[in-house]
Amino acid sequence: MTDGAPLLDTLRRICGDTAVLTGGDTAAYATDWRDMFHGTPLCVVRPANTDEVARCVTSCAKAGAGIVPQGGNTGLAGGATPDASGTQVIIALDRMTAIRHIDPIGMTVEVEAGAILQTVKDAAENENRLLPLSLAAEGSARIGGLIATNAGGIDVLRYGMTRALVLGLEVVLPDGQVLSRLRHLRKDNAGYDLKQLFIGTEGSLGIVTAAVLRLVPLPRHRATALIAVPDIAAAVRLYERAQSDIGEALSAFELISGDGLALVARHMGQDAPVSGAEWYLLIEAGSSLPGLREAAEALLETAFEEGWATDGVLAESEAQADGLWQLRESLTEAEGKAGGAIKHDISVPITGIDAFLSEVGDMLRSTAPDARLNVFGHLGDGNLHYNVMNVAKADAGTVNAAVHDVVARHAGSISAEHGLGQYRVAEWARLASAPEHDLTRRIKHALDPGGLMNPGKVVPQDD
Repeated sequence: MTDGAPLLDTLRRICGDTAVLTGGDTAAYATDWRDMFHGTPLCVVRPANTDEVARCVTSCAKAGAGIVPQGGNTGLAGGATPDASGTQVIIALDRMTAIRHIDPIGMTVEVEAGAILQTVKDAAENENRLLPLSLAAEGSARIGGLIATNAGGIDVLRYGMTRALVLGLEVVLPDGQVLSRLRHLRKDNAGYDLKQLFIGTEGSLGIVTAAVLRLVPLPRHRATALIAVPDIAAAVRLYERAQSDIGEALSAFELISGDGLALVARHMGQDAPVSGAEWYLLIEAGSSLPGLREAAEALLETAFEEGWATDGVLAESEAQADGLWQLRESLTEAEGKAGGAIKHDISVPITGIDAFLSEVGDMLRSTAPDARLNVFGHLGDGNLHYNVMNVAKADAGTVNAAVHDVVARHAGSISAEHGLGQYRVAEWARLASAPEHDLTRRIKHALDPGGLMNPGKVVPQDD
């Protein structure tokens, strides 16, 4: 497409003049949250409802214009950033924010894709229910983007990824058709589970416009602890015991390196109440039943007796628990203040984490001897954020590939929860098997034969 004026006129007729942004007004939408990717869109269009989204998609398809769906623009893989061609249209869902219905008995909530996660969580809490999806960007991340990326977060251990919370979807397909399956059902075995085609595919097969999400009872009791452990092997043994002793109440089991907490102390002025270890665990459990604190105390006692812990603190109040979580949530900002890092969002089998860290550490000492590490993540589900600092930008590709090669040798994933976007798509193309390439290409071509839906994201361009 060489002349975007006719399409702009059409989009303005559909959504109104003020809902179509051009030029400098698109700046906030044309750069990713990490400021790594920058694009130049033809425009940003902000539809107010599903019908307008469908008409915009139809118009873009007729004009041959690439479409970049965007939610809260909080992604970490550049999946919502347009290219620099000046021909792609960002469809931002930030005006579609309605919470349509909450059912505290059936424990479901129906929301539009532009609703902010924290707003939906607050609405559920008012009904004594919990939307069990928690991540650092929940004050700005939007439901549609979280579904499109199959977001993870700190509650995956207990409640699963976003995919596990989605009961129904409304999706605008690449040809403008609307697939509406907003079913408030826990059981629905009638044919293909079509919603799975759109969860985690980052807007490359369609645009999520509304969803029905599963809620759970709001826990009445909470136990939060920060524990120093002598090594990874001890951390894994403690995790095994926690699953046995606390069971389904265990909601988070986070691993933080001593170097990471040192960054937080140095750059954020936040000191941890325990110290002197190479690794730390942040553990949280929640329950509607009493007795949780006693179970947590017994677990800590066992950890000290077995030598799995060298120091630790169990929060005495909600404020203390929030303070422990603030240490965890400050890791990324502290890393940025220290100069940033080459980020790796990887997962490996939990029992292989120790061996993985040993091998990748040896590799880095030879590949990038000046590198420093900020390693943290969700040990309970095998997801580590393995961030390599103090490496020249020119060497980033070499380090990235070397880390991913070790991940592959340990039967892991190069994208545990952040998606491929455009940041990791080339590495996926390098490491994925031929059948994976073939099936991905066939699905993409079947649903989006023109290749106009989020071009260059998730699916390599040459596929």
